[in-house]
Amino acid sequence: MYTDTERCVRAVQSKDARFDGWFFTAVLTTRIYCRPSCPVVPPKVENMTFYPSAAACQQAGFRACKRCRPDTSPGSPEWNARADSVARAMRLIGDGVVDREGVPGLAARLGYSARQIERQLLAELGAGPLALARAQRAQTARLLIETTELPMADVAFAAGFSSVRTFNDTVREVFALAPSELRTRAARSAKPPATPGVIALRLPYRAPLNPSNLFGHLAATAVPGVEEWRDGAYRRTLDLPYGHGVVALTPRPDHIACRLSLTDPRDLTLAISRCRWLLDLDADPVAVDDQLRADPLLAPLVDKAPGRRVPRTVDGAEFAVRAVLGQQVSTAAARTHAARLVTAHGVPVDDPEGGLTHLFPTPEALAGLDPEQLALPRSRRTTLTTLVGALADGSLQLGTDTDWERTRAELITLPGCGPWTVEVIAMRALGDPDAFLPTDLGIRRAAEELGLPSTPAALTARAAAWRPWRAYAVQYLWTVDDHPINHLPV
Repeated sequence: MYTDTERCVRAVQSKDARFDGWFFTAVLTTRIYCRPSCPVVPPKVENMTFYPSAAACQQAGFRACKRCRPDTSPGSPEWNARADSVARAMRLIGDGVVDREGVPGLAARLGYSARQIERQLLAELGAGPLALARAQRAQTARLLIETTELPMADVAFAAGFSSVRTFNDTVREVFALAPSELRTRAARSAKPPATPGVIALRLPYRAPLNPSNLFGHLAATAVPGVEEWRDGAYRRTLDLPYGHGVVALTPRPDHIACRLSLTDPRDLTLAISRCRWLLDLDADPVAVDDQLRADPLLAPLVDKAPGRRVPRTVDGAEFAVRAVLGQQVSTAAARTHAARLVTAHGVPVDDPEGGLTHLFPTPEALAGLDPEQLALPRSRRTTLTTLVGALADGSLQLGTDTDWERTRAELITLPGCGPWTVEVIAMRALGDPDAFLPTDLGIRRAAEELGLPSTPAALTARAAAWRPWRAYAVQYLWTVDDHPINHLPV
């Protein structure tokens, strides 16, 4: 979008928050870059130039605006709606892969050379992987500076910087303030004192956001010991590269309140990325709802409660196991089966607030389980053990960077993995916005109620008009049934 100057100017002059993250406005006279909704008086048109990423602005020598904090904008919805190499690279960079594995590690995951990835990112985003990762490190550093009492040296290494000097230089260059000045400004903002060991932050999103199906689904399907709904917040444990964590996510009118307790602050970047992915916070609900509203049978559902998101997962392998456990059984039965696996094979953790007891077991931990001990039909035991084996030996990958169609083809070859299982994994684990469940019982009931075709083939043909947002259409169709997944718990 950043190449459409006229459209960008209109968005800046109207302070349209829907375009935050789509592009960034750099002001030639002040050398500052802003989000489109910045509250200051818009600059003259001849002084504006536009960039596709905060990293590109920083690389061109612009500093982040202190009023609108453009580096904290919601991410571009393009990266979660596409499965090409650039989108997959952006999801991996968001997960901190460049900090942990370098550009060669990023390229290896994508199956390209480092030079190819560099060229593709420069062409589309105006910045290479190192610059994009640097911008992310700067944002992580600011979060740690403002929300913790960690010494600056610890902040530098936790944010992914190789030295304190690089950390100091980057913070000064990006924010035009020294790290100590950032902490002083945060202390003057009259916020309540932070809980020791807890990082509190706000996760932005594009309005509207309907929390009912999002948090209702997560709470209704929560696995005891791993997830819970408490005091208006969804809480769960996180298995992270350097340790474990516990997160509490609370819906607010203009943001999601996030409280993270981490055993190692180096996991902050990945934890934030996982939470945003879980709640689908980078979606563009206006674009989605406008297309679905064009169908006269869907329009009343969209108008009644717009802004529905697709509830995802923090770990693709975990969700795949849970999807198999949930085949042809009730939500309560699926939770019971999963809880048994957690108790028997999950790693115990300490929860500062109590209630959460384990990490969900990894495929490696489940690879040695005795199928005879599973209270499941024999065919489903075979499905589960085959799936776990493929995940454990690496022949099946279910990350945010995986190719959607190739992974579908791999899943469908597993015994007992039919179209419903494949599509629900594609929707919630892989994040494909066009995943569709025409054989789902709830979808078929909704289709019959609304006058849509009820057979899977006919419904799929009708749903072609909803592409590429059929996963969001599923969320609206599920609301026809009065099911706990559609309601926030009391």
